[in-house]
Amino acid sequence: MEYHTLPAQLAHWASECPERIWLRDLREEGSEDVSWAEAQCQVQAVAAALEERFGSNNRMALLSRNRPHWFLADLAIIASGNTSVALFTTYPASTAEYVLAFTEATVMFVGEAGNWEAVKGVLPAGITLVTLPGVELAEPHLRWEDLLVEGEGRSPAYECKPDDMVALVFTSGTTGVPKGVIQTHESNLVPIRRFTTAFGTRETPRYLSYLPLSHIAERQIVEYSSLVTCGEVAFNESLETILRDLQHTRPHMFFGPPRIWEQFQQAIIAKFGGQDAMAAALEQDKAGIGKLVLDTIGLGEVEYCLVAAAPTPPALIHWWGELGLVLMEGFGQTEAMGLILNSHDDRRVGSIGKPIGEVEYKLTGEGELAVRAEGCTPGYYRMPEKTAELIQDGWLHTGDKARVDEDGFIYLTGRVKDYFKTIQGKFVAPPPIEGSFAENPHAEQQCLLGRGFSKTVMVAVLTEDAMQRPRDEIEQSFRDTVAAINDSVEKHARIGAVIVSSEPWGIENEVLTPTLKIRREKIDERFGALAEALARESAEAGRVLVHWH
Repeated sequence: MEYHTLPAQLAHWASECPERIWLRDLREEGSEDVSWAEAQCQVQAVAAALEERFGSNNRMALLSRNRPHWFLADLAIIASGNTSVALFTTYPASTAEYVLAFTEATVMFVGEAGNWEAVKGVLPAGITLVTLPGVELAEPHLRWEDLLVEGEGRSPAYECKPDDMVALVFTSGTTGVPKGVIQTHESNLVPIRRFTTAFGTRETPRYLSYLPLSHIAERQIVEYSSLVTCGEVAFNESLETILRDLQHTRPHMFFGPPRIWEQFQQAIIAKFGGQDAMAAALEQDKAGIGKLVLDTIGLGEVEYCLVAAAPTPPALIHWWGELGLVLMEGFGQTEAMGLILNSHDDRRVGSIGKPIGEVEYKLTGEGELAVRAEGCTPGYYRMPEKTAELIQDGWLHTGDKARVDEDGFIYLTGRVKDYFKTIQGKFVAPPPIEGSFAENPHAEQQCLLGRGFSKTVMVAVLTEDAMQRPRDEIEQSFRDTVAAINDSVEKHARIGAVIVSSEPWGIENEVLTPTLKIRREKIDERFGALAEALARESAEAGRVLVHWH
């Protein structure tokens, strides 16, 4: 039987298998576990207390690291007829202030959050704070335990409907202010069922929750998928313990954006003492070494391994393939999830795959990918003009340019807004060129600039291994890579220079979004003037330049 709301799914498993463990909060000494029945009791009690104190139709914020009470608070907010607004624990104060004010949040659940000191300085007047268990605040607040006592043995009177606005999920804000994407029960459950119908699912699959739950992918692929499949979810204690927690969990379904796979890759190479040593080991016993590596990092039992959220360099996918791990590229966005995927039987590296289920697609006259499917967002919160741009005649416009090959595989060629024109007035699509440059073993992160330049310029961050190598070796390697790229692209897109950035790009220096996408405007701010000068110098000198910054 299908259940059409998230609380109904929870109630079903609490009835069917009350004692089975749903949530495991991992610790060095083991885990703190929550059963389906216990989760149902807490969600219903807190929802009843919220409804009694605040009523329904409010926006309630949630700021915490991933932990079982993140799920429980989220579902209690939803069950009480209110809307959950998740804040990233990496938000700067200005973004948190914008989201809280824009949504007019009246309540905020607070767990462990590295940015609490910044956020507490921008709280709206009159907001009620609720601490999750184990958290102490100096500010006046209610406690989760207080709400449990208030609502003990009761359920909220509110009856959830499939099209209720259950959450506002804010986009990364790579261009302009973040937009609040309206999520309903349907916009979460329909894509999950589309995926499980297309690919099947084992009984009680295991998940590891480690990416921010403020992001739609982690929310759907882990939290809400576990509600549909009766899955068991383990919560990563911290990024420092990710490998320990992966080994403990051994997930069956695993998702990571390209940056995560790059970080895992660099950690594995370092353990071998370098890529050359690793290659030599694989040559001796490819299957055995591959199995050993995957078992050691806890990915030996993964049945579907998804990479998405940003362009993935094919070289990275092939590298993992050598170890026996098949990374499946796919496509979804906060506005529309579970649309286009590769499968074990039908896969092409570099492509996001083919539509699944009832999903339809088309390319507009400008080459933009538009989709039509059930379970998409109804629009943006309090932004009717943006909603009208997003959904036109029933088609959701993704903002991604795409092409389709003769076998029906879809390839993204870049965000519409990321395309730029060089001084020649011709468009350049950065992702394919960046993907080719990523094949260089010394480059860990890369971003192409060139708007209005005489040539394009690649900005790159070195791998840890490359940082120990002689500069002339790195420079020659980059020149060789650039030469190969320039032979394969149109003249106006050719790279004239490489800027080697000494500082890695991360969330902390705001070059990456909380969802690990590169903020191109930040790269442009930091390197744009230098890149333009190098492009001009390269055009005049007729050679490729390498500049250390």
